[in-house]
Amino acid sequence: MALISGQKPHAVCIPYPLQGHLNPMLQLAKILNSRGFHITFVNTEYNHNRLLRSQGPEALADRPSFCFRTIPDGLPPTDADSSQDVPSLCASTETNCLEPFKDLIARLNEAGDVPPVSCIVSDGAMSFTVDAAVEFGIPDVLFWTTSACGFLGYVQYQKLIDLELFPFKDENFATNGDLQTILDWVPAMKDIRMQDLPNFIRTTDPNDFMVNYITRLISKIKEGSAIIFNTYDVLEHDVLEALSSDFPSLYTVGPLELLESIEDCNDDKTKAISTSLWKEDTRCLEWLESHEPNSVVYVNFGSVTVMTNDQLIEFAWGLANSEKPFLWITRPDLVIGDSAVLPPEFLENTKDRGLVTSWCDQKQVLTHPAIGGFLTHCGWNSTIETLINGVPIVCWPFFAEQQTNCWFSCNSWGIGMEIDVNVKRSEVEGQVRELMDGEKGKEMKEKVMEWKRLAHEAVTAPNGSSYNNLDKVIKVLQSSE
Repeated sequence: MALISGQKPHAVCIPYPLQGHLNPMLQLAKILNSRGFHITFVNTEYNHNRLLRSQGPEALADRPSFCFRTIPDGLPPTDADSSQDVPSLCASTETNCLEPFKDLIARLNEAGDVPPVSCIVSDGAMSFTVDAAVEFGIPDVLFWTTSACGFLGYVQYQKLIDLELFPFKDENFATNGDLQTILDWVPAMKDIRMQDLPNFIRTTDPNDFMVNYITRLISKIKEGSAIIFNTYDVLEHDVLEALSSDFPSLYTVGPLELLESIEDCNDDKTKAISTSLWKEDTRCLEWLESHEPNSVVYVNFGSVTVMTNDQLIEFAWGLANSEKPFLWITRPDLVIGDSAVLPPEFLENTKDRGLVTSWCDQKQVLTHPAIGGFLTHCGWNSTIETLINGVPIVCWPFFAEQQTNCWFSCNSWGIGMEIDVNVKRSEVEGQVRELMDGEKGKEMKEKVMEWKRLAHEAVTAPNGSSYNNLDKVIKVLQSSE
């Protein structure tokens, strides 16, 4: 459907329904809205209900040029307030979402009170939208919300299958050295090991759903009109070069948080839109105000990571024994099969220097001058946010491409140190002290401050790579079939 002269372009933005995908899609949607697009933001019914509980009905009220709509995710209804099981969600969205999505576009086109839908901006993991775009004759840009290096890791899955490195032949692959195998053929990832690739390959099952799902996804993505990443050229230059032969229409438009702040053309009601699925504790910022610059360790393992109670205890006493002030976010569903309950002795020991709460506005926390280091799961949103705020990290990756982000953070970008998956309090204590006071910590701080400077350059007109790439993406979105 070609745009009629003078008609406002209408982008339907559909994120994958997990917290780490909602936030960057919202940032991109706000940027497009500031550039003159009417936005329809599509949540699943499950997440829509969670947002109503966490943000209130006003948060999802329609603005003049920014509206919310829902489609079902195909999973059984539940009132749980936690992230859904990832494989189940992938299977269900892939199978069940195309028809409701096409019905939604048809209804929007018939509504009369909004411009006809002229383009789709879809999470790369919601690639069923490619078929909808073809049917309606409109461009579809796929937004891959991971790092480019994480995406390159996923691209290797097919070769691992072809080389018979997947699946693992021995059930003891986690301990027998198989994960230490160096993959010397992966472009832009010199000396990367099997354990540093996205971890869905860690199975002996040749029919593993996630591995086969991802290989289908990568194949489907090649049909899209363009792919965008929330990263910046200089950070992942070699990786982007390696990807460009298979994915020629590839654009970096990050860090989106910085780009959004520079655009700054939205009205106050649109600026206030939040996609936080948990209620945020505003005490965090007040508490940080009472601390010296660069003195507090921020601890947050994101929206999906889970751990055993033993791992929780090791992190707790490692933090306590480091004797550093800390802000620790412990979601109610952080511990496998239980709520996150910290030992009373730990809470008593750290009451004068620690704050433990269930959720926060991470953007505001990482911007705060009191934060000196970040203990993180290395999700991409957390990694890009730590880069733009100049905060060095200690990494404890959990799943998906977090292992790859960790490897790049420690080996290529020089901003982090990794904690072993079998976490021990002595290692947590030592790494936190090194992060905050040690020579390695100082080196990482210098590196991350340089990446911060380069991130700001990327979004600055007239020569910023991401600033200019945004213009190119908009041209793609405004093109007709």
